[in-house]
Amino acid sequence: MSNPIGRQDNDTLKTLFGRDKPVIGVVHLLPLPGSPRYDDEGVEAIYERGLSDARAYLAGGCDALIVENHGDVPFAKPDQIGHETSAHMAVISDRIRRELGRPIGINVLANASIPALAIASAASASFIRVNQWANAYVANEGFVEGEAARAMRYRAQLRAKGIRIFADAHVKHGAHAIVADRPVEEQVKDLVFFDADVVIATGQRTGHAADLGYIKMIKEAASLPTLVGSGVTHDNANDILSVADGVIIASALKYDGVWWNAVDPDRVKRFIAGLGR
Repeated sequence: MSNPIGRQDNDTLKTLFGRDKPVIGVVHLLPLPGSPRYDDEGVEAIYERGLSDARAYLAGGCDALIVENHGDVPFAKPDQIGHETSAHMAVISDRIRRELGRPIGINVLANASIPALAIASAASASFIRVNQWANAYVANEGFVEGEAARAMRYRAQLRAKGIRIFADAHVKHGAHAIVADRPVEEQVKDLVFFDADVVIATGQRTGHAADLGYIKMIKEAASLPTLVGSGVTHDNANDILSVADGVIIASALKYDGVWWNAVDPDRVKRFIAGLGR
C-alpha cells in the first residue's frame, strides 16, 4: 500500500526541466532596495544585470535558473525581510521567465520560504529553494528553524501546489550541533517526511565542494532526486553527476570564478561542453 506521508516522486526534475541531470544556474541579484549595500542607483540596473546573467546561463546551455537575493548581505531572518525584497524579486523573476521561457526557481535569503512562495506565485516560478526545511541549526543569521509547516500551509492558501520544494540537507554556512544527536541520514529523511520534492547536498560554504561519499549518503537516505548545490566546477562536475541527479552552479561560471561577478558566457559554454550527460 502506498504511503501518503512523505511523497516520493522521482520524476520531479524531468517533469520540470525536460531532461535528466539538469544544470541550474544561480542569478545572484545585486543588492536590492532595503539592504545595506544597495547604492541607490535605481532598480533598472539591478534588473538588467539579472537579465544579463540569466541570458548568459541559458545561452550557454544551462537548463534552468534560480533567482536569489545574494547581494543582500548581511542576510536577515525570515520574519525580518521587508516587502520591498519580495516586490523587487517578483519583478525581475517575472522579466526573466517571460523573456527566456525557461523554468525558474526562487531563493530568498535567509531561509525565507513565505516570501519565496509569494514571489514564485507572482512570477509563475516552478520551484523554491529553502535552506532549512526541517529541524533547526545555527547559521550566520543566528538560530534558524525549519520552515516546512508554515510554508506548506501558505502554499495551500495560495492554491500553488505546483510550486515544488527544493530543500537543503545539512545546509552550508552553519553549525548543526543542536541536532548532532541524530545522524545526517535521519535528518535527510525528515525532509522527505515534510514533503520536500528535491533534496540539495552542499559543502561547508558557497563555492565549497561536497565529498562524493557524502553526496551519495544523502541521495540514498532521501530516495528523492538529489542535486549538488555548491562547489561544482568544470573539473569535478562529471564525477558529481555520476552520483547526483543534477547540479546548481554559480561561482565557477562567473568572471574569475568569484560569485559577485557577472556570469562569463565563455565559462558557461565550456562547462556545458565538458559534461558527459
